[in-house]
Amino acid sequence: MTMFSDSNAFSGFAASDIEQAREFYAGTLGIEVTEENGMLTLHLAGGTNVLVYPKPDHTPAEFTVLNFPVDDVEAAVDALTERGVAFELYEGAPQDEKGIMRGNGPDIAWFRDPAGNILSVLRL
Repeated sequence: MTMFSDSNAFSGFAASDIEQAREFYAGTLGIEVTEENGMLTLHLAGGTNVLVYPKPDHTPAEFTVLNFPVDDVEAAVDALTERGVAFELYEGAPQDEKGIMRGNGPDIAWFRDPAGNILSVLRL
């Protein structure tokens, strides 16, 4: 069945405060963000869109919901740290002091948005 073969599917996740999410994604991360019907659309490179919808009793997922491929993970971590982003340090994970895991798959570092959703910067 090819019911969805021509569908422009997109992903989405919840946030407890849409205004905080807009400020973070647009201001801190520099992503183009539009708002309609109380929901945000993140307009990512390559024409990809991600929906961020309000959920007052939101509980963040325990996995990464959005990955940002970058050419240089350390430079991205440094730039985001300067903008006030804190990187996750996971117990038992082979991460350096900046939160970057190297040599165990792609170089990657994880951080959270204001709603607690886990995001990453990684070098593919």
